[in-house]
Amino acid sequence: MKKLMMICGLLFSMIAFAQAQPGQGRPAGGLGGRMGMNPEARVKQLDEKLKLSDDQKTKLTAIFTDQADAQKKLREESIGDRQAMMEKMQKQRAELETKITAVLTEDQKKTYKAMLDEQRAEMEKRMKERQGGN
Repeated sequence: MKKLMMICGLLFSMIAFAQAQPGQGRPAGGLGGRMGMNPEARVKQLDEKLKLSDDQKTKLTAIFTDQADAQKKLREESIGDRQAMMEKMQKQRAELETKITAVLTEDQKKTYKAMLDEQRAEMEKRMKERQGGN
């Protein structure tokens, strides 16, 4: 289970890195996926599923803005050392999840966890398809 979580974390990091590269992935403000969205779009996506309060929206926008800034800085500092960058991005991702859940109610946390589980399952499926597995 730990290996699976580690693989998923690394994969999320690689996707975030790929989308940040010029000419690759979707535009940073696009609606192509959570990692390629701007903070406001990410909050809007969560609001659709979790019915956030105005206070929660404000807090989450700040969290996502800080995270985007931290990832940009990390990419700039880690040029040439992908492994180190991926490890740091995985740590940032775990910290982000902790910050997000701290803002949510107990019911919202359950729904959010289900959303994450679904995204991980989809990611695993895509990985298997790319590797030619079933």
